[in-house]
Amino acid sequence: MLGARFRQAVQAVASASTSSRPLHTSSVLHAKRAATVIRKENILKQAKRAKEELSDRPSVVLGTRPSEEATKWPNCLLAKVIVDEEALFRGDIPPPPPVNPSTLNLNEAPEIPKNLAFGVGEEEKEILFNTLPSLSVDATLAPGTGRLGTGTHLVSEQRREEARKRELLKVQHLSRVVDLRNTNAAGLAFENRRRIILAFSTPENPFDPGRAEVQAALKTYQIRKLWKHLTTFRRDVGNRLGLRKLVHERAKILRYLRNKNRDRYETLLEQLALEPEAVEGELVV
Repeated sequence: MLGARFRQAVQAVASASTSSRPLHTSSVLHAKRAATVIRKENILKQAKRAKEELSDRPSVVLGTRPSEEATKWPNCLLAKVIVDEEALFRGDIPPPPPVNPSTLNLNEAPEIPKNLAFGVGEEEKEILFNTLPSLSVDATLAPGTGRLGTGTHLVSEQRREEARKRELLKVQHLSRVVDLRNTNAAGLAFENRRRIILAFSTPENPFDPGRAEVQAALKTYQIRKLWKHLTTFRRDVGNRLGLRKLVHERAKILRYLRNKNRDRYETLLEQLALEPEAVEGELVV
């Protein structure tokens, strides 16, 4: 009796297995293979997307994304304030022509360099190159003064032209002396620091080196200058520690400004071409 029941159970299992066999068709196997291929493609796409996001992550040092560095940095306030060292010393800005007294044209204004050193601003430039030469001509042609004075109020036009020509020569010589292209690297750095302090100070205190915005801008200028040096001289290991210190000091200043005034903080990030992800959180340099 038990043997008959056992045979019936075996037959039932065999019939069930033969009835389920038609479900394993080629279409089902093809669907499984297609799903496996799609799953692998999605994994590869996710890995590629994660790699692209990682490669375009904001730089902790420069503060910008690699894809936006060429456009975002030149348009920020800091880049417009400082003098481009490459353009200054590599001939992008032509030097002033040599002074030739025989070819001076009194009807043409003297050529003034675009970038002046030694703190010569717009007001000082107006005084040095316009006001003082005119006063010198009048003082030279005054009655009883100098070798051009005649003792009378009537001065010949020839003598006036000689005085103007002499003052024009002085102006051109002075323009070559105060030209920023005559300075060295230390002088250029001093001029850039002066410009940064003036640009990031407030109208109430136009020269405020202790302001948070000024300090952050100065740190950013130093960081970019040192980073450019390290990318050129990769074996200069000694300056890498200094670069790390500058990055963390800038982060402390920005963190202080963020806690004090959020609007000033966000405005400063735009002026320095910095992404919030580059200066917030744990900095690993």
